[in-house]
Amino acid sequence: QLQLVESGGGSVQPGGSLTLSCTASGFTLATYHIGWFRQAPGNVREGVGCITRNSESTYLKEVLKGRFTIARDNAKNTVGLQMSSLKPEDTGVYYCAAGRTMGFVCADYDVEREVDFWGKGTLVTVSS
Repeated sequence: QLQLVESGGGSVQPGGSLTLSCTASGFTLATYHIGWFRQAPGNVREGVGCITRNSESTYLKEVLKGRFTIARDNAKNTVGLQMSSLKPEDTGVYYCAAGRTMGFVCADYDVEREVDFWGKGTLVTVSS
């Protein structure tokens, strides 16, 4: 079965850190661009960032730079989202998405277009 699975979510206090993983089964993640999205309670889903399939470029939402990092581990067929200095406003369900067609443009990481696979999401809660 071809699927993406996010893991690593949980509850953390403000200022804490979490690393989320996006793991593919049934296909090779290295051939796909991978985007991260999140949806806070009551809000629409928004783009967090994206890493190109060759890891040449990584894009992050401006306000997250310096706190979030996206990296690949092709040997594990995984893309990670490292989050530090977490804030309550980072609370939400985090999703990864894979795409490799022309319409999936990493630089437009806030646009959900021509996604081949979506994960089901993992919940991150930042609260004291």
